[in-house]
Amino acid sequence: MNDERLSASDSKIEIDMSEIKYTPKDFKSDQEIRWCPGCGDHGIINSVQKAMAELGYPKESWAVISGIGCSSRFPYYMNTYGFHTIHGRAAAIASGAKNANRKLNILQISGDGDALAIGGNHFIHAIRRNVDITILLFNNEIYGLTKGQYSPTTKLGTKTKTSPYGTIEHPFNPGELCIGAQGKFFARSIDTSVNLTAEILEEAVRHKGTSVVEVLQNCVIFADGAHVAVTDKEFKDDRQIVLRHGEPMIFGKNKDKGLMLAKSGELKVVEIGKNGITEQDILVHDAHNPNPFLHWMLVNMKAPEFPVALGVIRDVEAHTYDQALDDQIEEVKKTSKIRCMEDLLNSGDTWEVK
Repeated sequence: MNDERLSASDSKIEIDMSEIKYTPKDFKSDQEIRWCPGCGDHGIINSVQKAMAELGYPKESWAVISGIGCSSRFPYYMNTYGFHTIHGRAAAIASGAKNANRKLNILQISGDGDALAIGGNHFIHAIRRNVDITILLFNNEIYGLTKGQYSPTTKLGTKTKTSPYGTIEHPFNPGELCIGAQGKFFARSIDTSVNLTAEILEEAVRHKGTSVVEVLQNCVIFADGAHVAVTDKEFKDDRQIVLRHGEPMIFGKNKDKGLMLAKSGELKVVEIGKNGITEQDILVHDAHNPNPFLHWMLVNMKAPEFPVALGVIRDVEAHTYDQALDDQIEEVKKTSKIRCMEDLLNSGDTWEVK
């Protein structure tokens, strides 16, 4: 494939889709996957490979960059460029890679410990800067690779190897953290929802700027059932709501429940057909609203009182760090006297050593 087909418009690669047809298998490497049987990571990697095939971007345009943790073995299993970095630093390296090569589609892989504990500052500042990368956050509420310590997202009171009497720390909500860091794109899915995760990832990659996709992932060894309040087949229909821009916020096994704003300004769950409530009374999801007020309430909904929000919750256009950097470089070029390395070395204060 010649370089002309890899020309980038802004930061996304444009290709001739009539000539390139990928399948998920094209993105699978020849390496044996070493995740535990039943690990939620298996479903997530299937979603990623499905999304990459659907997007159709050349394999050479992808760079999968990970930190440290079970999920961070991801690059080995992908037939793309990849970089298994160090603990907590994936966002920093992903940001650097994107700004060094605008043609790359960067997929950052991090767990809740890697991204939100040791990597917390890199995470929030990548979001604040709005660097054009996609962050896929595996949230299993535990440190799995190091054998079961509680993480920044572990529920209050959970007993783990490092909290034998139950955690006494209030956990982070990744969606709340993302919006608080001025995030412009946040979405959430579940490891077993392969098609939904793939659908979300396609939107995340197309979004210009930092996209954060949280996947509620199950660690069968050290935190099995951490998300059971949401995923159990018996009541998942009443405890999950898949949000899509422009559609009413309706959920439930019989699609007879919805979300409205109470007089207090808070969200409330209502039943359609009771107390005169019709579908027209239900809130319509606006993922593109720059005001984060409603998005913040949606990411904070918790079962069983509320359904947990899945899908693309926030998707707002904004100037990216990448574009701002390019604009600044072009502006400086107009007036700068420095045209080459020699000019730079001889600029400012210089000394002659005799």
